[in-house]
Amino acid sequence: MLNITLPDGSRREYPGPVTVAEVAASIGAGLAKAALAGKVDGTVVDTSFRIEHDAQLAIVTDKDAEGLDVIRHSTAHLLAYAVKSLFPEAQVTIGPVIDNGFYYDFAYKRPFTPDDLAAIEKRMAELAAKNEPVVRRVLPRDEAVAYFKGLGEDYKAEIVSSIPPDQDVSLYREGEFEDLCRGPHVPSTGKLKHFKLMKVAGAYWRGDQANEQLQRIYGTAWASKEALQGYLTMLEEAEKRDHRKLGRELDLFHLDEHSPGTVFWHPKGWTVWQEVEQTMRRVYRDNGYLEVKGPQILDRALWEKTGHWDKYRDAMFTTESEKRDYALKPMNCPGHILIFKQGIKSYRDLPLRYGEFGQCHRNEPTGGLHGIMRVRGFTQDDGHIFCTEDMILDECVAYTVLLQKVYRDFGFGQIIYKVATRPAARIGSDETWDKAEHALIESLRASGCEFEIAPGDGAFYGPKIEYTLKDAIGRQWQCGTMQVDFSMAERLDAVYVAESGERKHPVMLHRAIVGSLERFIGILIEQHAGALPAWLAPVQVVVASITDGQADYAAEVSKMLQKQGLRVAVDLRNEKINYKIREHSMQKVPFILVVGDKEKANGAVAVRARGNQDLGVMPLADFLQKISSDVAAKV
Repeated sequence: MLNITLPDGSRREYPGPVTVAEVAASIGAGLAKAALAGKVDGTVVDTSFRIEHDAQLAIVTDKDAEGLDVIRHSTAHLLAYAVKSLFPEAQVTIGPVIDNGFYYDFAYKRPFTPDDLAAIEKRMAELAAKNEPVVRRVLPRDEAVAYFKGLGEDYKAEIVSSIPPDQDVSLYREGEFEDLCRGPHVPSTGKLKHFKLMKVAGAYWRGDQANEQLQRIYGTAWASKEALQGYLTMLEEAEKRDHRKLGRELDLFHLDEHSPGTVFWHPKGWTVWQEVEQTMRRVYRDNGYLEVKGPQILDRALWEKTGHWDKYRDAMFTTESEKRDYALKPMNCPGHILIFKQGIKSYRDLPLRYGEFGQCHRNEPTGGLHGIMRVRGFTQDDGHIFCTEDMILDECVAYTVLLQKVYRDFGFGQIIYKVATRPAARIGSDETWDKAEHALIESLRASGCEFEIAPGDGAFYGPKIEYTLKDAIGRQWQCGTMQVDFSMAERLDAVYVAESGERKHPVMLHRAIVGSLERFIGILIEQHAGALPAWLAPVQVVVASITDGQADYAAEVSKMLQKQGLRVAVDLRNEKINYKIREHSMQKVPFILVVGDKEKANGAVAVRARGNQDLGVMPLADFLQKISSDVAAKV
C-alpha cells in the first residue's frame, strides 16, 4: 500500500503508484478540474507525476502562489507556440517567469511590430481554446541536441549541449510545438485564459553584449479576469504617476547624458530633497545618533581588507594618483569604522550610533538605470550602531518603532517585514548566529509586527531585517534594512575595552530607513502622484492677485507667510485669475490664495485647496492657523 499525507494531516491509501491527477480525482471532481500541479514532499511537479512511495502531497490550484507561477511558465510556452505557428522561421531560446508575468526571447529576421504582438496574442488565445494536453517526455542529452538541431533550433541545441552528457533532459509538447523545459506545466492549454502581451525589447543571447541581439516579448498572466484587469489598471495608474514624467512636469529634476545615472536637481526638487534630509537629520538628533561625514575616495587597501575589492570591484568607480589606487565609496560603513577607531572606546560608550548622509557611487550598467530610482550616484541616510551582542535586541526594537513612525509621516501605512537568516556560506559561530537571529525576530515580535522568514537570504556576515513599503497602488518597495554584521569591525580591527578589561570587537548594525534619498523621493512622487503633502511640497502657497490693484497686498501677504517659515510664490502677472488658478493647480500647489479688492480691504484671502476645493474667504490669521496645523500633522 502507498500512503499519501494531505496538507490537513489526513491520509489516503492507494494500492500502488498513483499520479497527482489521480489523487486529486479521488478527493473530488472539483479539485481534479482545478488542479494545475502537485507539491510532492515540497517539490512542485506536473499532475501527471507518478508517486511511487509514501509522500506528502498538496494539490496546487490557481489559488496558490505556485499555481500562478505554473500558469505564467506555461503561458510563456504558449507564447513560443504561437510565435512558431505564425513565424515558422523564428528560433526560440528561453522563456522564464518574472515578477507579474513572463518573457520569451526569439531570434527572427526582422523586428516584431505592435501588429505582430496583437496577432501573436490572438493566436495564443486560439491555441489555448484547443485545450491541447501538455505532455512531458525525457531524452538523453545527445539525442535532445540532435532533435533540436534537426528542427533548426540552434539556440535550443546550444542550451542542451551545455548540460552534462550523462544527464537526461525533459521536453514538453503541446500540439505541434515541443520545447526544452524542466517544468512543471499545466495539464492542458485550456488552463491558460487570462494573459496579455505587453511589449517587445532587445536582449542579448545569454546576456552577453558580444552575442547576437534577440527580441524579448514580455507578457503577463493571471488566475482570473479580475486579477488581470486589476494589474492592467495598476499599470495605467503607475504610468500616470511615473516620477520621470512628473519630475519634468513639476520642474523638480532632470537627467542628462553628460552624467548618466546622476541627478540634476532643480530648485523645487532640491527643496523636496532638503525637507527629506532635514526630517531624517532630526531623526538622527532625537534618537541618539551622532552625525559624521566621511571622505568620498578611499584607498584600495581598505577595500581589500573589507572584502569589497574582491567581491564588488566591478561596481566601483576607481582612480589612481601618485601610483596609489583609490575607489569612490560604494557604501559608508568602512569610513564609520575608521572614525570609531579614533581614540579608545569603552563598553560604557556603547551603543555608539553614527549617522551620515553619505554620498555613494556604484557603476550600475546603463540598462539597469531608471530615472532617480536606480542611479550611479546616490545619498543614503546611513547609520551604523556599534554595540555588544546583548544590545542587539533593544537596538532593533527601538529602530523598528522609529522606522514605523518615519514611514507614517511620509504617508505610508503598510510595511512588510522579512527576516533573512543564515546562508550556507557564512562566518561566525552558530551560537552567535542564533543570538543575532533571535534578536531580530524578537524585536519584530516586541514591535507587534507580523513577518516572514527568508531562510538562507542573510548576508555572509550576518542576518538582516528587510522593511518593504506598500504604496498607494499596491506596489512594493524595499527601503529600510537592519543588518547584523560580525565581520567588518573585526576585519578593520575596531575594538572596545570590555568591563573585564579585555579588548573586544563590537557588533556592527547597518541600518537605513529611507535608504537612497534619490530613490525614496522618486517613490514619494509616485506615492502621492506628484501632489506632495503640504509639509513636503516645494511651493506650499501661491498668492495670486486678480488685477494690478492688489499687487502690493499680494506681496505683503506673501512676505507675512514667508516670515512664518512657509514656502510661498506670488503671481502678479497680467493674466486672468482663472488662468492663474488652473496653471498652479496643474503644478499641484497645496494652497492658492486669491486676493481681490474685497480681500485687500478686509485683510483676508480667498483660499483654494488642492483638488479644486474652495475653502472660501477667511482672515489671513485663520489661513495661517490651518496651514500650520496641516504642516504639523504632516497631511
